[in-house]
Amino acid sequence: MSMVLFASVVRVRDGLPLSASTDYEHNKGVQETKKYLKVLSKKLGHLPDRSTLKDVHYNIHFISSLGVGYMIICSENYPNVLAFCFLDELQREFITLYDTARINTVVRPYSFIEFDNFIQKTKQRFNNPRSLATKINLADMQTEIKLRPAHQLTMFDVETANGNVRLHSPPSKGIAPNQRLEPVKLPGFISCLLSFLCAALNLIRGFHAMENLFQCYLLTCYSGWRDLKSFLMFGLVCLCNLSLHEHRNTWQILFHVAVAAFSTLQTRMRQPQGKTPDYNV
Repeated sequence: MSMVLFASVVRVRDGLPLSASTDYEHNKGVQETKKYLKVLSKKLGHLPDRSTLKDVHYNIHFISSLGVGYMIICSENYPNVLAFCFLDELQREFITLYDTARINTVVRPYSFIEFDNFIQKTKQRFNNPRSLATKINLADMQTEIKLRPAHQLTMFDVETANGNVRLHSPPSKGIAPNQRLEPVKLPGFISCLLSFLCAALNLIRGFHAMENLFQCYLLTCYSGWRDLKSFLMFGLVCLCNLSLHEHRNTWQILFHVAVAAFSTLQTRMRQPQGKTPDYNV
């Protein structure tokens, strides 16, 4: 069944729980997912302010703002846009009821447990689409998420070792390593063909052939520091061809350098797609 199962409000600074819902306390799957949620709550200050983890029993979504994090556990088929609308409502109500100074000075967990009343009412509304009166806000949230999509955490970020859950903070808030590139256009195909031709001509020299093949790899596949690697590889091709001036004439050297420059340009022009995830709405 598609529904919100658990919600909590925590302080970003130290992960102190400020309030939480009390339903499904005996659900084993939710209890297991809460372990991951607790670890994430301790590291909210080092994570993007809108994120999702889907590689556990249930999905975890959270947002953070003004030193407070809002987190939920929901079923796998619960629409992401509804989940973030839910979190947005919690955020707006919480900052209206409680001032920042009070939030920063509390020392006991669940000092705002009375906020659970609002959490429960909001859960009932969002778990019953027929009574959901905020559908008009979905378009706004959809647009916001498309413009600034949630960071997708994986089990690489959260691991379980020897029964202990351990968190790996993402190295950056930028593009993920599995980001898709724009489709290869005709100049890109020509660049690959010319690079393969150069590799074939350099086959007898081994290492020089690898330079051309690596340029093809950078053009066709995404990797970290892709542009920098491409410029460094172009410089290496130039140096290697200068070292071969006794074995090649000027036109041969210019041909290899021109192909390398063309490949570098195509790599620089082929950028990651601006496509956003499917939010199941």
